[in-house]
This record gives sequence, structure tokens and C-alpha cells, in this order.
Amino acid sequence: MRLPAPLSSVLAAAARAVAAAWPHARLGPSKFKRLSTRLTVLYAALFGVVLLVVSLAVFFAISGAAERQVRGELAATGTVFDRVWTLRSERLQEGASLLSRDFGFRAAAATGDAPTIASALENLRNRMGVDYAFMVDADGQVIGANFAPADRAALYKAFETADDPSGVFMLGGQPYQLVSAPVLSPELIGWVVFAVKLDAKEMQALERLSAIPLNAMVLHRAAGGAWTNPKIPAELKTPAVRRVIDGSLKAGAAPEILNLKTGRTVALVKRLPAIEADGGAVLLLRYPLALALKPYQPLLVIVVLLGLGGLAVVSWGSWALARGVTRPISELDEAAHRLQRGEDAQVAIESADEIGRLSQSFNAMAAEMRERERKITHLALHDGDTGLPNRLALERVVEGFSDWPEGQVFVCALGLDRFSHMRHAIGHKLAAQTVRMVGNRLGGLAPTCGVARISADMLGFVLIADGEAAALDDVQRLLDALEQPVRVAGEPIDVALSVGVTPLDGADVGASVERASIALDQARSSRRKTAVFDAEAYGDPAANLSLMSNLLTGILQDQLVLWHQPKYDMRQRAVTGTEALVRWNHPTRGMIFPDVFITMAEETGHIRALTEWVVRRAIDDQRALAERGHEISVAVNISGRVLGEPDFVDFCAEVLKDAVGKVCFEVTETAVIENPEVALAMLDAFADMGVSISIDDYGSGLSSLAYLKQIRGQELKLDRSIVKDVTVSQRDALIVRSTIDLAHSLGLKVVAEGIETEDCFSVLVAMGCDMAQGYLIARPQPLDQLFDFLAEDQAQVRNRA
Repeated sequence: MRLPAPLSSVLAAAARAVAAAWPHARLGPSKFKRLSTRLTVLYAALFGVVLLVVSLAVFFAISGAAERQVRGELAATGTVFDRVWTLRSERLQEGASLLSRDFGFRAAAATGDAPTIASALENLRNRMGVDYAFMVDADGQVIGANFAPADRAALYKAFETADDPSGVFMLGGQPYQLVSAPVLSPELIGWVVFAVKLDAKEMQALERLSAIPLNAMVLHRAAGGAWTNPKIPAELKTPAVRRVIDGSLKAGAAPEILNLKTGRTVALVKRLPAIEADGGAVLLLRYPLALALKPYQPLLVIVVLLGLGGLAVVSWGSWALARGVTRPISELDEAAHRLQRGEDAQVAIESADEIGRLSQSFNAMAAEMRERERKITHLALHDGDTGLPNRLALERVVEGFSDWPEGQVFVCALGLDRFSHMRHAIGHKLAAQTVRMVGNRLGGLAPTCGVARISADMLGFVLIADGEAAALDDVQRLLDALEQPVRVAGEPIDVALSVGVTPLDGADVGASVERASIALDQARSSRRKTAVFDAEAYGDPAANLSLMSNLLTGILQDQLVLWHQPKYDMRQRAVTGTEALVRWNHPTRGMIFPDVFITMAEETGHIRALTEWVVRRAIDDQRALAERGHEISVAVNISGRVLGEPDFVDFCAEVLKDAVGKVCFEVTETAVIENPEVALAMLDAFADMGVSISIDDYGSGLSSLAYLKQIRGQELKLDRSIVKDVTVSQRDALIVRSTIDLAHSLGLKVVAEGIETEDCFSVLVAMGCDMAQGYLIARPQPLDQLFDFLAEDQAQVRNRA
């Protein structure tokens, strides 16, 4: 059902009223993320829906009542019209009957006395008050009225065929009510006809009989034609209206609803008698619903305006309520963001309701978080054992000096020497207390700052000095003051200290602390109290890391090569063995010698794979030498890390089955000292396999006679450090001679390595040394060169030796 224009316009103003009452109603999509907006819109929408339902209910109730009232009025008017039509038809029928039975009129009609007929008809027309009074004779002639031939012919045809020629007939294009009476003399000689024009005047008289200002109109339809009227509006000429009229005639005279362009209209269709057999006539009574609803429009407007006012009040109240609810939530959200940024966050508690309790809980949570953050920050920046600042705290202090001029700020690492022995002697707790007391003492000495514990036995600090020389002088004065005994648990403890120094690199403070630690290691390795970071001695860690990551790839891709250094038997005066030495032919860095990558391989765990490769290749090379007629032994260096892995014995037992000659494993005493039980058991297993054991680098470190006695060795290899000066140092000569005698007493052969001069060779021969190895005999060389070397005349080798 379409709403009337006034009601539609009022409802269309609802959004404008809400926008005027609540400024925030004009919202974009992002605004609906706010809780206050959603609450306000929700409440306003709910009230708007209720308002719309109430307004529609009121409208439909009023509209229904008005429609029922109009239907009743139309029905009553139709009944009045029926009564008026009947009375007028009876009156006209009576007048026509009296005239048709008059003797004189019948005589005139029978003789065709037209003037007499016309005079009689005219007198009766004036007396009856009708529009036309005429006679239609049996020949179709019309007397008393002048009609068009077509109308006369239609009249005659209608009268001739109609049983009761009375009803609506179209004359001159206008509807007329015709009442007729036959003229008999004694046969039918014609009809007396009275005609009343159903024009606008007649319809207005009918309209005045109704209590409502309805519209009345007579519509006539010829056989098979459309409903017509000279003054019919265009909106009534539509097929839809014609279908409604036809339907009303079939269903009975009940008011129907017409949807016209001018609006909804209640219409009543009354069938009228028609003279034409196939024709028809109806009375159409209609009344627009808009006129029926017009008296109620003020009531509808008042209802809608009250609803809109209520909507505006509800919207404003909802916004105020939502703002009161969401404002504390927004403050909590803002405080949470401040808390997230690490700022102090507290919210005001304005009520004792749920939001107030939530605010109170938030404040308590924020306070606890600040306290936990303080504790966590303290733990993050301090050492747990000593309470001293840690490395991160030191780096922050160092970062504060990053913009100082170069050469004025130095990062230092102070180490407590033999700290592990001290901790083992006095315990972890007292050792940590010692570190703390040294740190506190260091912090009280100028010009240091930022004292922090950066490892178990190391303290870091920042030193301000005018150049490197001045920094070293200050460090030495600090050491003199710091190396005084520390009283721990009432007992004095002597401390020995070393310091590493490095200039501050403002671009990378973390690297400066790291270089200071490395400088401390360099000082300890060189047995000095202080040392400045030596980048050349340290090398390139990044390159070494890259090298280690490529080592396994190098093994798998056969980038490693095995070189051999001959071992000369002084008694047989011939080369009887070689020492296998690995080289790495790197695809980009070229030939890399073992002193570069062996130590790193031990630290990274790649030494096992490397050792297994060397053992396999040494056995293959030994076989290749045997095929050339050179049956010599091959010695392989075994790392102490490998001696700690018992399953290496199983590997050797499987691989050594393919050996065609003697195989010797060279091990150092330090390799045995690291894990003596496992190492000695593995050496015994090697000896049981027939592998010769050579004690390598004897004399280079803290040689132990106890381990010399326990190792089932067949060979003792003197380190080059005690061999090279045997011709110039009586002390070294005495040590070498006594070592050779001791080895022979234990049943060991002696190999001297590092022989580079003939004098050294001669002295060792005189001392009874068994074998010689060094540049005097031959340099390390690949297998193909070793073939050539061994193919030389042995006499030349002996002469050169």
C-alpha cells in the first residue's frame, strides 16, 4: 500500500531530525568502530523501527476506517440513485402510457398527422420537464425531434428488437434515459418516447444527494465496444479500469478500489438498463481516498512529529549514555597504549560501578607491571651473582661515549687470572663475592666508569685517556691499586689481574666490548699484564666462519688434498715413512694450510669428518706408493677431540683392513690429558690393531713422564722448538740427549722434526736419534712429487742428508 504524500514526506524527514538532534549522526564507516557510535545508532534504530511500526499501524487503521466510510457512503448513494431512477422511470412511463392511449393522439398517429402529434408531444414535454418527447413510427420515422439519420436508424432498430424499449441510449453522443410506451391502433403503429439527458447537471443533482463530495458519471458501451462518455477523463480509459468495471458487473454492485494516476480511488459501479440488446450502461460513483484521509492528516502529522521528537530525545539520550559508558573505556584504552609504550599510565576512578572497579584493577595492574618491569630491567642490566651491572649495561654506557673524539675513550676488559682455580678452592659464592669486591674497588678509581661483569672472570669498564700510551699508563696504575689482597669472609685473598684495552668504535659499541675481551685473551696468551687489541693477530672471524661453513662441502666435493713429508731413517740411511699433512685447495681462496682451519675444525666439530677423510686418503696413497715399489709407513695426526669418541675405533678397524703397510697415529700428550681414560683405552685398541703410536710434539708443553709411561707408544717425536737450537745451546743439547736416552730406555724410537741444517742433523745422529724429518730431508709435497722424490737415487738423498 502506497503511503500518502504528507506521511511519506514526514517520515523522510526522520533522518534530518536525528542528525539535528545528534551531531555525530553523520558518520563515515570508520566512525562505527567506536562503541558509543554503535550504541547510539542501535538505540536510535530500534526506536526508529518502533516509531515506523506505530506510524504505519496508525496510518493503516485510519486509512482502513476512511475506506470503509467511503464504501458505505458510495453504497448508500447507489441505493438512493436506484430509488430516484425507479421513481423517474415510473413517472415518465405513466405519462407516456397516458398519451399513447389517448384517442385523438392515436387517430393522429394512425393518419400520420405530424403537426398534431408534435403539438401533443411538446405540451407533454413541457409538462413533464423532460429534454425530448417524440414518437417513433413503425417505419422508423421520428416525429417531434430532429435527430441525425444514424441516431434515427439506431433508435428504430433498438425499438424494433427490444421487448421493453426503455433504458439508457446514446443520442448525439450523449447518454439519455429513454422511457417509451407503444401506440396501438389496434396494431403497433409506433412508440411515444420521453428522453432525459444524463449530463453533468443531472450527475450534480445526484452528487448532492450524498453526504460526501463524490463524483458521478454514466458510461455507455455499444456492443463489443469500450465504456465511453463525452467527458470521461483519460485516466478512466485504461484497460485496468475497464477490467474493474467488468468485474464489478459480474460480482455485483460492491465498491472497488481503483489505482489511478491521481491516487487511490474507491469506486461503485451500478448497472443501468440499456435499450440496445448487446449494449450496456453503468453509473460510476468514485471518491479519492486522499480526500477521505485529509481530515486525519493533522493527526498523522502530530503522531509523526511526536515520534520524531521522541526519536531525537532517545538519540541524544543514547549518545549521552553511550558517551558516559565509553569515555572511561576510551581513557582505559589510551592508558593501555601509554602502558604499551612504556609510559606511566593511571586512570581516574569516577564511579563505584563495574567501570570504576575496572579502572581500579587497571591501575593496580599498571603499578604491578611497572614494578615487574623495574625488576626485569634490573635483572636484564645486572649480574645475578654479584649484583654488578652486566654486559648490556656496559654497552649502554659505552654508547653514551660514541660521539667523543677518537682516541679519548677506551673500552677495557679486566680479567681475574686463574679464576677457575680460585672458584674451585673457595666455592662459587665466595668467588662471586671476590669479583664483586674487585668491581666495587675498580668503580671507585678514577678515571673509570661503567664497571660491569661481562663474563665469569671478566669485568669491563670505560677508560678516559688522552691517547693509547696514556690509557696503558692509567691501566697499569689501576692494576697496582687493584692487585691488593681482597678480604672475603674475613680472610685475605690475593688476586692476579690482566687487562685488555681497545679504542672505542663509536659505530659498533658491541664490537668494542668484544675486542676488549679478545685483547685480554691476547694479553694472557702472551703472558703480559696488559695488551691493546691486535686486529692482525686476531684475523678475520667472518672469513673463518665462512671457511668453516664450507669445510664439509670441501670434503664432499674432494677439494682437500693430502701432502706427504718424508721421514728419514738415520740407521738405514733411507726414507722409510711419511707424515700425511692435509691441505685445502679452496675454489676462491686458493691453497689453505692446516694451521688455518684445523683448530677451527676442532672447535666446530668438523674434525671427525676431516680425520676420517685423511685416514682413508693416506691408506689410498700408501697403496699407490706400494704399487710403485715403495713400501713405506704412513703417519696420520689424530686430534684429541677424536680421541674422545670411542666409535672412532670401529671406523679405524674397518678402514685399516685395506692398509698395505704400517700405519702410525701421531697423538699429543695434551690430547690424552683432556680425557685420559677414554684416550688411553682407544690408544690400546689402536695398538692391538697393529697401529704404531707416536707421541707428537714432545717437549713443546708440560710433558708428563706419567703419561709417557702409560701410553703404549712406539715412537717419541721431538718438537722443533727444542731441536732447532741443539747446535748453539748446550742446555737444549743436554735436554735432547737425555730425552733420547730416556726414550730408548723405554723402548721408543726417537724422531726429530724441524731439521733444517746439516749441523743439526749431524749432532742428532751423534746423539743416537733414530729418524729425521724436516726441510733438510724434504718439504711436504703432493703424491705425484713424492713419486719423483722417492724415484731419485737414494745415494743422492743420503749425501744430501
